[in-house]
Amino acid sequence: MAQAGDPLWFKDAVIYQLHVKSFFDANNDGVGDFAGLTRQLDHLQELGVDVIWLLPFYPSPLRDDGYDIADYSSINGSYGTMRDFRQFVRESHARGMKVVTELVINHTSDQHPWFQRARRAPKGSRARNWYVWSDTDEKYLETRIIFKDTEVSNWTWDPVAGQYFWHRFFGHQPDLNFDNPLVMKSIIKIMYQWLEMGVDGLRLDAIPYLVERDGTNNENLPETHKVIKDLRAALDARFPDRFLLAEANQWPEDTQHYFGDGDECHMAFHFPLMPRMYMAVAREDRHPITDIMRQTPDIPVNCQWAIFQRNHHEQTLEKVTDNERD
Repeated sequence: MAQAGDPLWFKDAVIYQLHVKSFFDANNDGVGDFAGLTRQLDHLQELGVDVIWLLPFYPSPLRDDGYDIADYSSINGSYGTMRDFRQFVRESHARGMKVVTELVINHTSDQHPWFQRARRAPKGSRARNWYVWSDTDEKYLETRIIFKDTEVSNWTWDPVAGQYFWHRFFGHQPDLNFDNPLVMKSIIKIMYQWLEMGVDGLRLDAIPYLVERDGTNNENLPETHKVIKDLRAALDARFPDRFLLAEANQWPEDTQHYFGDGDECHMAFHFPLMPRMYMAVAREDRHPITDIMRQTPDIPVNCQWAIFQRNHHEQTLEKVTDNERD
């Protein structure tokens, strides 16, 4: 593990992901909680864990396992209280373990107060423009639909608003509008709230899709990278010892841009490597690993690829051929 005070501590950290609701239940109500997790910190320390990465634990309808956030600033009551969370962070730090939480900035739940306010606000107003709206669902047709098994469009009609809202994920997760500076200001405020409580890093969920522009596929746009650079600058201004982890399920040549010139994310998941590690074991051949590593570009010295065996994406097979998938 990197030494205390080392700004590059994340480079060789062992990160352990868990869901509070399914880890340890302290009060026997059938749902895991922060009190139970805190009770098990010695176990995680004995495993050699350097960083505990928590899946979303915020108030949520839980239609997307908590990634449909209804309130960024508080905790799902089933998992405990803010006091329980602070105690968990303190106890983790006392054992030399750091804490990473989720900053889901591409979209919210349709139950979030921001969306409920937006859909009732006048068309074109500042409150309406916290999200991306259109009078037609024929806009941005070059954009792929990610969840083809459940979604037929990236637009959903909202009868209250009288317009379509844009969503790259599910129809109950409207995308925030990063062309509205008030959105960015609020996201930074939320980021600061959790960092002030001692959180050591933030995983940025679904960041290739933050900004929309006509005539593009709306992935990896320069304007999206500008949002991330601004977020990183805000982080460095007050918390230069913390880090950002990019979730961009892209090929390495695209993902590398989320490091910027060392001024965007500190880490990014290497998605195509993960299935190839399993493939190498199955074939008893190192070629799947060496082949993808040959395609992996160099990155800034203050950055690191996050190499993972499993996380909540499970065994994602998006970046392999049909034969390899079989």
